[in-house]
Amino acid sequence: MAKLNKEDFISALKEMTILEVKELVDAMKEEFGVDPSAVAVAAAPAAAVAEESTTKTVVLKDAGAAKIQVIKVLKEITGLGLVEAKGLADNGGNVKENVSNDEANEIKAKLEEAGATVELV
Repeated sequence: MAKLNKEDFISALKEMTILEVKELVDAMKEEFGVDPSAVAVAAAPAAAVAEESTTKTVVLKDAGAAKIQVIKVLKEITGLGLVEAKGLADNGGNVKENVSNDEANEIKAKLEEAGATVELV
């Protein structure tokens, strides 16, 4: 198997849905016995300073009254299945992480047009 360099790995992660990233993290926990999110939390403050002005995380705060419309938009944006998109609409949370400011604003506009309350962090 060819060895992936850091840039290729990060590029591949950017193409994944939230559910796929979660499955990857779970597989890493099982394979290596290490929680990669603990490492990410420790490295986050330094990374946040470097990327703060160029990337955003789109956070769904509330799906609003038109939850079905919001679920449809979530499915379109994230590639999640119906159950996962409904869970995100019900519970809120990160829709997409580390996206460009322009993409984050487009996603926010789509979700707000469907009736959701969205925050960019």
